[in-house]
Amino acid sequence: MGRAQDQETSEFLGVIQLDPITIEGQNDLMSSSTVHEREDIEQGRLQNFEDVLRATPGVGVNSSGGTNLSTVYIRGVGSMYPMSLDDSAATFTLDGSPLSARHISLGTLDAERIEILKGPQGTKSAAAALAGTVNVITAKPSRALEGYLRSEMGQEGQYLLEGAVGGPLSESLSGRVALRYSGSEHWVENRQTGQPVSDPKELAFRGSLLWEGQQGTSALLTYEHQKIEALPNLIMLKPYNRYGELDLTPNLYDQVEKSLDRTALQVTHDFGESRITSLTSYLTGKNTEVAAYDRILYGALYGAPGEFWNIDEAQEMVFNQDIRWASSDGAPFEWVLGASFEHFDGSYDTPRNTYGTSSATFRDFESERYSLYGNVTFPLSSDVKLSAGLRQTWTQSSYNGAYHGGGSVVYENRSRSEDFLTGQLGLSWDVAPETRLHAKIARGHVPGGYNIYATQPADSEPYRGATNDSIEVGFATAFADGAFELSGAVFANRVEDNHLLSYDSATYVVSALNADTRSRGIELQGTWYASPSFSIGAGLSYIDAEITSNVLGIGDGDVHSGNKVPDVAPWTAHLSANYRQAVPALLGFANPILDARLDYSFVGSRPADPQNHFDLNPYHKLDLRLGLTQGQTEFYVAAENLLDEQIELYGYYAPGSGTSYGGIARGRTVTVGVMHRF
Repeated sequence: MGRAQDQETSEFLGVIQLDPITIEGQNDLMSSSTVHEREDIEQGRLQNFEDVLRATPGVGVNSSGGTNLSTVYIRGVGSMYPMSLDDSAATFTLDGSPLSARHISLGTLDAERIEILKGPQGTKSAAAALAGTVNVITAKPSRALEGYLRSEMGQEGQYLLEGAVGGPLSESLSGRVALRYSGSEHWVENRQTGQPVSDPKELAFRGSLLWEGQQGTSALLTYEHQKIEALPNLIMLKPYNRYGELDLTPNLYDQVEKSLDRTALQVTHDFGESRITSLTSYLTGKNTEVAAYDRILYGALYGAPGEFWNIDEAQEMVFNQDIRWASSDGAPFEWVLGASFEHFDGSYDTPRNTYGTSSATFRDFESERYSLYGNVTFPLSSDVKLSAGLRQTWTQSSYNGAYHGGGSVVYENRSRSEDFLTGQLGLSWDVAPETRLHAKIARGHVPGGYNIYATQPADSEPYRGATNDSIEVGFATAFADGAFELSGAVFANRVEDNHLLSYDSATYVVSALNADTRSRGIELQGTWYASPSFSIGAGLSYIDAEITSNVLGIGDGDVHSGNKVPDVAPWTAHLSANYRQAVPALLGFANPILDARLDYSFVGSRPADPQNHFDLNPYHKLDLRLGLTQGQTEFYVAAENLLDEQIELYGYYAPGSGTSYGGIARGRTVTVGVMHRF
């Protein structure tokens, strides 16, 4: 879908376009996607994956404000709280390397674009998904020297230093490095000290080398490291005071730490009519987390003064090999054949808590996945295309647990295997030069596994894999000489054996269960290019998501058929307005350009848990950014959460005491910054 405008205007709008949204996705005419380009990520100050997801209508996020616990829902489909280190209905890839949803706190360092592909995936790449796939594509080395430097400081001790530089190293070799260092004071205060509960910090680095041979062969080698310190998961008694408060042992969260290291080698050879790509990646991750009931919550739960905390330590090592053979761009019909292998080795241990090491628990997990996939898209006529794909996956997994208690140790060993066939069938029809219709049916699957929170053999009973049967019908169009672009879709999903975590707040017992769910809805997204200086992008989503089976006699209450899926708001919306215009000399700038951006997000009320004990409050989030650019340098001021809304991240209910708890996001803050490009 293109805009019928002159080249100069098109290039300008390409810079300022907000929420660049297309119905096609990357090389996919049959399904919907949302694409956030670099300008959207930088000017919208989307600092991590979670920020990007929360700015996307139809995507729900349950997180606790920290680095370890998160659930992502796309179109109402998602594991109802993840139960293992790799349990995720929505898959993530970082330049093709797989990540679990537990890494959505990682930063968007030097990201070129982020694609959110909606619906089951897996016939075109190694990434297979029940609900959708989030592809993070970072900047690659180029043949021209280029880069940027950015610095920010703001309220609540916020600071950021970031930069990247890349260019040629020889006739066939190019390189690029990117670095970010940031931090702040935490927005929640410790009652005991009157100070923030912690001072979170983040360090991220990425280096890449690109070799381009003379015979159509290229190789890209990448290494990156990301580390987050002192960013805790929040467990706070409701109702909260204005900005949140905890009553905890000082410096308890200083030991919270998450790190990720990834090495990847991508080798590509172009045969002319086709291209073969090999991607080898090795990822290691470590996480130390504190799960704490502070004195305020402890007293409400148990009617007595006290404090309780667990130290959880997680490690993962993931090796992935994917080989993909596909048609080249411009081929008469598109096809792809691929094979992938993944080995996962991880642990989730609780070595100590408030009472020492007497109840320590050690859990080791190992799994292997083998997949074959393929997809073909070919024309039935000049205007109609048919797409079909299949994926076959085989999995093997094992679990070993050691539970300490009462002066003895109980050991446990389990293993399981699973194989499944998924696929998709789609049709697109170009009914006019600027209008396309599409329809698609697809099946997605996420394997079963073991409960990472098990403290006894009964808790580690394996849960079954989940299957999603999905259908969508959509359109994309442009009109008024390209000044308006509009896309939309209606969809329905039916998930069998969705993954449900059951938690008993009084006994701390966690168990893994399966429940059926369904969702259906409609989404609209569009852009209006009002003039070369002004554009508006908007998205609206309505989702009706429901649990369709009973799960009785569990944790903090029964789950009944007809309950709403937690964390899925029926209504979500996002609107962005961007204005860019040359202005008279101002503040010492001879030829300044004014950049103004306004972002508005709405998330409606949504159930806090599968039992539907209560709803999280709706919220309106308004962000503003004003910048003055002179040449290649921009000075700007940004205000986040201008309305100072109290945004709830998640919620849970303890029926034994009648209390509820959860966490909140940061309130209103103002930041100033400068960016220079070269």
